[in-house]
Order: sequence, then structure tokens, then C-alpha cells
Amino acid sequence: MGDFKLPYFFNYPPYFTLQPVKDTQEKQVQLWKELILNYCKHHKIFIINLEEEFSLFSNTAIDRKLSHEAKAVFLQALVSEGRAEWLDKGRKKCLILWRRIQDWAEYILQFVRENGLEDNVMTLEEIRSGVESRGTDLADIDHIVLHRALKLLEQRGKAVMFKGTSTDDEGVKFSI
Repeated sequence: MGDFKLPYFFNYPPYFTLQPVKDTQEKQVQLWKELILNYCKHHKIFIINLEEEFSLFSNTAIDRKLSHEAKAVFLQALVSEGRAEWLDKGRKKCLILWRRIQDWAEYILQFVRENGLEDNVMTLEEIRSGVESRGTDLADIDHIVLHRALKLLEQRGKAVMFKGTSTDDEGVKFSI
């Protein structure tokens, strides 16, 4: 888990079992939603695959792990709030939006202003891995999230996107 501080309930075995009582389950879902978002933000995780092991969903110290059903319930709760999206029809891969797309768009605008990048053309790869991005939330941002945030900025007239011959040379020009 690295330097991530787990909440008190993580060592409480019943929270790894989907609770049958509605009020208790609602509280459980709320706690797990917050934990998933915070954990993903801390570790810069954008995609959770229900078919693969995900360290947050198990606790070896108490020998507990979430069932597939519980994981799906918690992720669906995030989807219902617009904090996640299923990436496939089988609901196996989930895009976690620890920052909503409109918030990413604002973050990108702030980044552009702070680094004097207005009226410059940048590739999407430069945004993800350029010198200016190091140490920011944009470093290694998921391609889907970045693309959607830039599309939103384009719709608002704050950016113009350019298609390249491959995804590596897609570009954007900001006009703030």
C-alpha cells in the first residue's frame, strides 16, 4: 500500500463482506467509494479490472478480500455518481475518475497558465510525460481521461486538438 494511510474500517472483517442490512450497506458503500477514490488518486490509478487482483480489495492481515459482487457494487456506486465509468459491456474494466472530467479540464487550464503554454502546440504525450508535467497529476494521466478533458476544453473554445498519424503525435493548442 506504500505510504497510503488506510482508514480504520480496513481492518474490520465485516467491511469485506457486503452487508445485508440496507442502512449498514449504504454506510459501507460510502466508505468504500471514498477509499477507492483516495487510493486511486494517491497511486495514480485510473483503471480497475475486476478480473485481476487489486491490492486494495484484500487485507492479508485479517485474511479477508472482497467478493466479485461487492467490488461490482462499490464500483457501480461510483459509476452512478459520475466518479467512474465502465469501459466494457461486461462491466469488468472500470475507469476511475478521482477527478471528474470537468475538474481535469480546469486542472489542465491552470497547468497551461502556470507554465506559460498558451498559444503553444503540444502533443498529448508531452502533456503526459513532459518536463513541465513531472510532479503534477498530469504525469502519466490516462489517455482516455486526458482526451476527454481536452475535448471538453475544445468544446468550450479553450483548446484546438490536432489529429496525428498515430496517438503519439496527437496535438493540442490552448487559447485561454
